[in-house]
Amino acid sequence: MAVILGLVVGIGSMLGGFMAMGGHIEVIWQPFEFLIIFGLGAGIFIVANPLAMAKQTLGAIKDASVGKAPKRKDFLELLGLLFALMRDLKAKPRNEVEEHVDNPEESELFKQFPNILKDKLLLNFICDYVRLILIGNARGFEIEALMDQEISTIRKEKLKPALALGEIADALPAIGIVAAVLGIVKAMGAIDQSPEILGGLIAAALVGTFIGILSSYAFFSPMSSKIKTIREKQMKPFLITKQALLAYINGAMPQIALEHGRKTIASGYRPTIDEVEREALGGGEKQAA
Repeated sequence: MAVILGLVVGIGSMLGGFMAMGGHIEVIWQPFEFLIIFGLGAGIFIVANPLAMAKQTLGAIKDASVGKAPKRKDFLELLGLLFALMRDLKAKPRNEVEEHVDNPEESELFKQFPNILKDKLLLNFICDYVRLILIGNARGFEIEALMDQEISTIRKEKLKPALALGEIADALPAIGIVAAVLGIVKAMGAIDQSPEILGGLIAAALVGTFIGILSSYAFFSPMSSKIKTIREKQMKPFLITKQALLAYINGAMPQIALEHGRKTIASGYRPTIDEVEREALGGGEKQAA
């Protein structure tokens, strides 16, 4: 919603100001200039990135447009799952916990947390490190190094669409100049025409520069920044899991280990201790019973 509102305000103000000072909005509509600019942009994107990146980038734009980032209820659900797992690790036989992490889709414990089941990347991250804890020889500093490496890899993968759009944003002003030059070349072919015709051709050429700069700084660059912000927020559950499980490995009780994870959440989204006790710890205790 914020993305749509920003575009409406920005583009509306631009067009409104242009019309208010006597400009004719229909002059801006130059479909072949749009074709040159965005066609070249698409070609550059295809050359610079694997074809699969196009699908990832569309998904990232969708996530950024709707603000798809973890909310307070998502953090509570994650804390509840982590507490239930750590409680079982401490109180139940190894084979019972293994049943949960080996087949989480069929686990009654994991079914209590449907949003985490939908996030396959986070689900696999949690299950992999619980398995390492079950092995019994896990040392905290080794697990921490392994987690840091995996989180770094996941972050790089998630940020690739932002980098790809940023490269296109950097190229679009120059592409606009290319379209403008082609328009000027066309205008020079009509140098013997009347000033009205020649002026229209030159105006159409200048629209290319305008569209290149506008699309770069008003859409692609802000969208790249928005995707980066949303994707960084989507990394937070991995950091919560890391801190909680490391605290447990280092000897903390499940309730204390959970607090290590809770403290990594930004204050604006961080559930209170009372909320965690009521919803996360309460749900975990009920599941353990």
